[in-house]
Amino acid sequence: MSNPQQLRYSKEHEWLSAAADGVSTVGITEHAANALGDVVFVQLPEVGATVTAGETCGELESTKSVSDLYAPVSGEVTEVNEDVVNDPSLVNSAPFEGGWLFKVRVTDEPADLLSADEYTAFSAG
Repeated sequence: MSNPQQLRYSKEHEWLSAAADGVSTVGITEHAANALGDVVFVQLPEVGATVTAGETCGELESTKSVSDLYAPVSGEVTEVNEDVVNDPSLVNSAPFEGGWLFKVRVTDEPADLLSADEYTAFSAG
């Protein structure tokens, strides 16, 4: 399993893209998608909602369990991935591409986000 080097990661297994015009993309990692199993439903924050780093902002339901989705940063949600809402299996098949979850205009970023190598070591342990 390889974690893209250009992304940063939370210890709750979310990934965050570098901000383009202040907006970052958020998704869950391949490790999290594999642990969840087949995702059958996603509940995402609404566009315009404010999310807070480390707090729940949605949930992912799989055939095995329901898991909270945590915001890796604080900010305002600018877009949600309707493709994932309509086809939750994208989270499993393309967690770093088509399976992204939402975009957020970042107002605060915690200092404890991990690099790809740090996340790989964390998720292996």
